[in-house]
Amino acid sequence: MEYNMPLYRPPSEAGSLIIQATYGCSANTCTFCLMYKGKKFKIRRVEEVKKDIDYCARAWPKARRVFLADGDALVVRTSQLLEILNYLYEKLPRLERVTSYANPLNLIVKSQEELDSIRRAGLTMLYYGVESGDPDVLERVRKKGDPETMVEGIDKAHKAGFEISVTVLLGLAGKEGSDRHARLTARLLNRLQPEYIGALTLMLGPFEENFAGSMGEDFRFLDKKETLEELRTMIEEFELENSVFRTNHASNWLPLKGVLNRDKQSLLKIIDEALSSPDSPLLRPAELRGL
Repeated sequence: MEYNMPLYRPPSEAGSLIIQATYGCSANTCTFCLMYKGKKFKIRRVEEVKKDIDYCARAWPKARRVFLADGDALVVRTSQLLEILNYLYEKLPRLERVTSYANPLNLIVKSQEELDSIRRAGLTMLYYGVESGDPDVLERVRKKGDPETMVEGIDKAHKAGFEISVTVLLGLAGKEGSDRHARLTARLLNRLQPEYIGALTLMLGPFEENFAGSMGEDFRFLDKKETLEELRTMIEEFELENSVFRTNHASNWLPLKGVLNRDKQSLLKIIDEALSSPDSPLLRPAELRGL
């Protein structure tokens, strides 16, 4: 089996088999995401995917987890996706879960009946990029979908029985929009009530100038302190029932893990400790931040 590179998966799928149902991302317009910019989008033929599954079944017959790549396998026609899922569980008898990325349009386009059938077939969790709850920011970064679209889609997915793991992007709105970004993102996640939340920090490397130009002449990236303050505001505004929250991605200055809102005050205390000293041992050294 040979992958169409580059290949990406969520951090929590490090131990999973990766099967490419698509190449690239069907949206691929987000200005902050460089993952698939050099890749032409393609939905793979089911027979091609089955050959990869056959190879994996021979090489890793005891596999328990599979991640369906690339950027949004959920865009695959439902009948074909069901065929792939059924084949995975047939060929990997110890398989416990299958996951994939999803974007806002995926969940809007699929009917409730389609999502129900996909969940029953064994796709168990969706990784979903919220990025921001500020509709103006989403429009400026060319994200396909707005907060109301996200609420509608996640409600459908939850009704079907999916677990949802969302990502939010610290620093996406820059200095001027930081407070609004933090508060509106928290407000949106309070409506979504996802099972998992991962916060990443905007890192663009040599593409920073291009991104800043696309955001307007007044845009300024957040520094370490401002990023932590944005994170603190977001957590302070969360009203969540039972969401696992993490900032363990390599892009973040401060690794955190807790359940919200149960651990809200302890997380805020850790952030306050980190803010009190720029050399705090709680903070990740700059040279260890990377992608």
